[in-house]
Parts: sequence; structure tokens; C-alpha cells
Amino acid sequence: MECTSTTGEIRPRYFSESQTQPGANRYYDGRCAASQRPCLAAHVLVMPRTSCILSVCLLFSAIFLAFSSLAPAQAGQPASTRFFLGFDRNDYPGDALLPVLRKTFDWAGYWLNNPPGATTNSWAGKRQIVKAAGLGFAVLYNGRLYKELKGKKPAQIGQRDGRDAAARANAEGFRAGTTIFLDQEEGGRMLAEQQAYLNAWFDAVIAAGFKAGIYCSGVPFKEGPGQTIVTAKDIHDHAEGRAIAVWAYNDTCALSQGCVFPKHPPSPAKSGISYAEIWQFAQSPRRDESKGCPKNYNADGNCYPPDVPVEAATHVDVNTATTSDPSQGR
Repeated sequence: MECTSTTGEIRPRYFSESQTQPGANRYYDGRCAASQRPCLAAHVLVMPRTSCILSVCLLFSAIFLAFSSLAPAQAGQPASTRFFLGFDRNDYPGDALLPVLRKTFDWAGYWLNNPPGATTNSWAGKRQIVKAAGLGFAVLYNGRLYKELKGKKPAQIGQRDGRDAAARANAEGFRAGTTIFLDQEEGGRMLAEQQAYLNAWFDAVIAAGFKAGIYCSGVPFKEGPGQTIVTAKDIHDHAEGRAIAVWAYNDTCALSQGCVFPKHPPSPAKSGISYAEIWQFAQSPRRDESKGCPKNYNADGNCYPPDVPVEAATHVDVNTATTSDPSQGR
């Protein structure tokens, strides 16, 4: 469509593109070449050609409506963002339950080595089956407790474990660039041995072509009168510039709604860790600190997903993530 002046002169339209938030459309600047004034309907009404008047009016009506729908984005209010529900558990739930779990969840935690307290890893060799069920991945590697590091060489142990995590990820078929989350079970402020282990593990995983992440507490711990420490922030602040993805757990009553499976999960940032990519907001069994939360756990203290009978003992931890494949492991 061309813009016609009141003298009948043909003036080409000029376009400009305004960079907006991701997903926003390009904006149309609608200016006449000679005057550089907005070509509004008020100017068009005096055009000599009736057909052009009607066409241009219709065009600008459509543009006006389009601008109206984009107004929130222009005002700095981003369009609604979707978050994705996931589950994790130490024991593999079984091939038959994966399609049932997929009805509720977009992704699953996937262990590379023995989960905490276990002597075997029932997830080993199940990547293709989990992927075929339509689930994304949050890949996990069980790290060391402080007692396993005290008095030893934690950096060397971290390097060795990091290389082992990468080797296991390769063996499972996870490609380079997959994020591997190190499970840091102990909370509070990291001691020197723990931080040395963590940073060495991060370096080894990154050197092997993977991305490093941490699963840890996002719950404030009391260190003394009027003092608290949050493990996720402590690890993040002492990562010495390393890009580390954070999976924070915080099932405290102030933030978590307990054992729920919302169709529109909350943002991981609502965990209290603004940069968290995953938030675990319900654990099985429920921790003592969260027993005063909404009473929506099972009587045995565990959280069971919909359509899964309690008798199957398939209790889960419930999480929300920024993507349907947090580790990019598909």
C-alpha cells in the first residue's frame, strides 16, 4: 500500500524496525517520505481517491489494533512465559509408568551414578526409553559428603569425579553441551574442602565438553544471631566466574505450595534464587521443616503424582524448570 498526499503525489512508505523483547513483532513506523509526519487517518480523509481512503483507513485500523495488543510488551511487561513441571526420584519408576508420568511431567531427573544412599543405579541404560516417552532430562551426578573429603585432596577427587561424570554421560548417549548437575546434599556454608571439590568437578566436566550445574539447597540456614546463609548463593558466589546452572530446592511453607502439580508451574525464580533454572518445591518424604505446609502430601509423608497408585510406591520430588529439557539432553 502506498501513501497518497492531498495533491495526488505518490509518496512511498518508510519502515523502521524497533528491537523489543523476544517474541515481539516488528513495529511499523508509517511515515510519509516528504513530511516525515505520521500518516494518520486524519490526513488520509482528505485524499482525493475514495478507494484509497477506505483501504488506508482499514490498514491503519488493523495496525492500531496490533499496537494495542503489543502495548504491554512496549511498556516493559514481558509476555507470559511458560515453565515446565518435572519429577526426580532415586529409583527408576519402570518402563510401564513412563507414559503415565508423561501426562503430568515434561521432564525427569536422570542419575548417572548411584543416587544418595543407594548401592546401585536403576536409571543406567534407560536414556532412550525415557526420551521415547517424550520426557526431557535433568542429568544428575551424586557428589561427595564432607566426611569423604576431610583430610584428603578434595580438588583431585573433584577432578576425578568430574571426569567420571563426563564418561558416564557419554556412555549413556548424552551429547556434548548437556548440563550435568552435581548433587550437593549437605547444606549451609561450604567449607574450604567442599568448595575446592565443587570447583574442580565443574572444571573437569566443562573441560570434557559438557556444562556444569549444581543441585543444592535454596533454604536460608541460620548461622548465628541474625545471620543466615543460602547454599545455592554461597556456591554461586564462590564459583570464581564459572557459568554454573542452579537447581535449588526450597520446600518451605513461605514459598512452596507443597505436593501440587499445577498446569501452569511457577517460575524457578520464586524459589528465592533469582537465577535458578530449576526449583524443587516438593520432596518425598517431606522434610521436617516443611511439615506445617499445606496438608496435600499422602499420609505417609510422600508426594504421589496423579494416576499413579500409592501401592506402586512411586513417590516423587516435584520441580519446575525454565525449559522442558533442563539439561538439553534429548
